[in-house]
This record gives sequence, C-alpha cells and structure tokens, in this order.
Amino acid sequence: MDTRLRRLVAASFVLTGVLMVLGVYTAAAGAGLTCAGRWPFCDGFLGLFPANWSSFIEWFHRLVAMVTGFLVLGTTILAWREGAARRIRVALAASTILLPSQIILGALTVTTYQWVVLTAHFVTASTIFTGVALAAAWTFETVDPDRMERVLAVAAAGLLAMTVATPHAFVPFGPNVQALYYAVGLGAYAALLCATVWTASVTERGFRSGLRAATGSAAVLTISLLVLGRQVYGGGLEYVSLAGTATAFGLTAAAVWILHERARSGSVRGVPGGSD
Repeated sequence: MDTRLRRLVAASFVLTGVLMVLGVYTAAAGAGLTCAGRWPFCDGFLGLFPANWSSFIEWFHRLVAMVTGFLVLGTTILAWREGAARRIRVALAASTILLPSQIILGALTVTTYQWVVLTAHFVTASTIFTGVALAAAWTFETVDPDRMERVLAVAAAGLLAMTVATPHAFVPFGPNVQALYYAVGLGAYAALLCATVWTASVTERGFRSGLRAATGSAAVLTISLLVLGRQVYGGGLEYVSLAGTATAFGLTAAAVWILHERARSGSVRGVPGGSD
C-alpha cells in the first residue's frame, strides 16, 4: 500500500478518536448550550468566533469535526483511487457515508440536548470510529506475535483505567474524568479490534477461534460499556458498568494466556521483527 495512504488512514483513526473524546468533554461541560438556538452560528463576533471559554470549547469541537470529516472523506477517496484492499475501502466508505447523519445529530445535540439525541450521536460516532479503526487494523496488519501481545497489554491497561474512572463509582464523573474514561476506553476498544483482526495472522486455524472469540467479545463489551456510560447516573448502573469492565478485562487476560500457551507449544506463527 502507498505510504501516503497508510499515513492518512492512521491520521484518520487517531483524529476520529480525539474528536470523540472532545465531543464527550463538550457535552459534559454543557458547552454546546452556549450556541443553542443559533446553530450553525454561535456567539461572539459575527457568530463565528467564541466569546467565552464555553463557546470556545464548542467552537474548537466544530473545527476538529470539520477537519476530521474532510480527512476521512479524502482518505476514502484515495483508498478507492489507489485500489486498496476491498475490506479497507468498504470500512472507510461505511464511515464516510455516516458523516452527514452525524452532522445532523451534532446539530440536534446543540439545539435540543436530549439524552436520546446524545446517545444516537455517540453511537453513530462509535460506528464511524469502528470503521476507521478496522481500516487501520487491516492497513497495519501484522504477523508478529510480540506486537499482538503489546496490543493486548494496551487493552488491559485501558480497561483497568476504565475501572478506576467508572461513572459515579469511585470518583466524581465530571467533564475531565469523562474525557479520561472515554479516551482510555476507546484506546482499549481499538486495541481489541486490532487483536481480533490480527488473530488470523498469528495463530493456527485450529486455535484461532478461541482467541478471536475472547478478543472480539471483549471489544463488543467495551464499546457497549462506553455507550452505557452516557446513561449511568447512579441507581445501580455503576455496578453493571464495573461488572462489564471486569468481564472485558477477564476476556483480555484469557486472550493473553491463550497466546502464551500456544507460543509455548509452537502453534503461534510469526516472523522475527514482524512486518506491517
């Protein structure tokens, strides 16, 4: 694959994740309400520039969203023009198709600020992120078991951090903690997606299903927890979130154990040093 396209896929993946975390912070801080009723404009000079810190948060979120949208679109176009692998093109195209609906939902979060709209906005963003993350995983697919282990270690660390920052469990779930929770959660989710995709390259067929089931289930559970996090306001849901995080961590630990066991028995493939 062309080096430029690889870099664009990586940039799209990173910036989409950053945008989601920024969106969570913007919603948690109530910054979008500074522009309520004036969308697509806001306050400040000509309705285009921020007048205070809250409107700056919303303004900056919009700026990053615009840059990210054009980046994903450009990456998708280049992937099709360069004839990238079909699965990469499809994943990017699916994310691109969802961009207009995400813009509409973003506007509704400012003008209505209802939990149903906020949840739909986050679910759509998560779907877009999943597409871009899968494209990145396939772009940088590895046959190096060591890299697989490192990715699983990142996922485990992210899940542990999620446990500490569980909504309304141990610390106040303010804007900063919410941003941290979703940053480490998205990191863990992306790492688990990569591990699931890379399973086909590092294990034998007879053992692949168990490893993939563990990482795939942990990935689905992790993104579900992030969606649930938009609804956790006490009432016992924090314990559901804790139990889910513990389960995802257990599945990740099981994947690490499986990988080690197969490496000891000589059933894990790999090339020293790995390759992209």
